[in-house]
Amino acid sequence: MIRLQVDRLPGGGDPLPLWLWSSATGLNREDVDVRWQAFLRRFDIEHLFRLMKQTLGWTRPKLRTPEAGERWTWLIIAAHTQIRLLREAAADLRHPWEKPAGPGRLTPARVRRGGRNLRPNLPCPARAPKPSRPGPGRPPGSKTRHPATRYDVGKTTRHPESITERDQLRDGARSQNGTASPASRNRSSATPMHSATEAPSALIPPSSGPPEAANVHAG
Repeated sequence: MIRLQVDRLPGGGDPLPLWLWSSATGLNREDVDVRWQAFLRRFDIEHLFRLMKQTLGWTRPKLRTPEAGERWTWLIIAAHTQIRLLREAAADLRHPWEKPAGPGRLTPARVRRGGRNLRPNLPCPARAPKPSRPGPGRPPGSKTRHPATRYDVGKTTRHPESITERDQLRDGARSQNGTASPASRNRSSATPMHSATEAPSALIPPSSGPPEAANVHAG
């Protein structure tokens, strides 16, 4: 167990001790410092994931194969590396509510924002694109001959696709448990009840006694 005591917090609150756990034993002072510093670096990792998803579009394309997803991930990493290398050359195009950043302290999102001013001055190894016209595309009304391969995502439960299917699943579960569904309870409570004097003869139980006893039972 490693006890991490914070001197002060950015908001000025009362800092509480933080307990960290490490599976290694016999750590010296340098090993302990490496572990709590690595714990603090987790914020940088979370911000990197947010940048790759929201700014660089890591999860935006709908890829069909794991191999394509791996290639796209490496392209995102290469784009992030290029952004980091252009930090010194990019200008700070900040929003009115953002604080100004010093030289060489721009975030990757701000560097990407100023990339449109650097693109005309950067060398491009590729040739100019040749003019062409778009293709005819798929004929109207045609169906996909080769549908996309579906991969199991590991879900063990299936959610109902409609309200009707959900109610049927609930009624089936209640019938197995021996409890009535709210709909069936509402139907049973809405059934009109006949009084004893208006009850049909089929509802009057037979009696083996004298007629007056049967009349008393019916009344």
